[in-house]
Amino acid sequence: MELRDYLRILRQRGWVIILLAVLTAGAAFGFSKMQTPVYESTLRLWINPARLDFGQTQAVKELLGGYEAWLQSSLRAQSVINELQLDMLPEELLGDVAFASDSLRRTVQIAVENTDPDLANDIAAAWGNLLIQEQQRQNDQNRQEDRITIQFQDLPKAGLDRPRTTINTAAGAVFGALLGIIVIFVLEWLESGVVRRSEDVERYLEIPVVGNIPSQ
Repeated sequence: MELRDYLRILRQRGWVIILLAVLTAGAAFGFSKMQTPVYESTLRLWINPARLDFGQTQAVKELLGGYEAWLQSSLRAQSVINELQLDMLPEELLGDVAFASDSLRRTVQIAVENTDPDLANDIAAAWGNLLIQEQQRQNDQNRQEDRITIQFQDLPKAGLDRPRTTINTAAGAVFGALLGIIVIFVLEWLESGVVRRSEDVERYLEIPVVGNIPSQ
């Protein structure tokens, strides 16, 4: 097929691509608006050793994994539930919380998902305070030079996690456009043997058209 054939197809059937793109984008937008918004609050805890020599900093890096394991516990979840008076089970709360650590920055991250952004912030803060209090208890048994301080790097702040309406709508439009191209390809394939124009005769028979009979 030549370039003019593609241009002809776009002129004749381009509306199919536009229609399907608009329909699927609208469907994705509507579906996103029907979903309940879920917010994610992120809290980073900064781990600060009393001294920054090689031995102490290496010890802190090895402790980060232990901090994660200590936080990811139904006992800690129950403590948060009791403090905030939440009507849920520890397993349910744990399903909405994720933990991670960064050895280079010496931080532990707590991410909480909830439909209420303020409650997500409160849960993250309560969970982080549990680790701070636990470390303070351990510091009471250690020498001053061996103590480790844990503090909030910043206050937890919730942001919308899903649905991402703009991204979903754009993805729906792209999907609809691709679907439209496929539909046009199928229609052109089904009509590939139909001769309607003199150009079709020249293309299929590979001979020039010298005349035509006008329609009455």
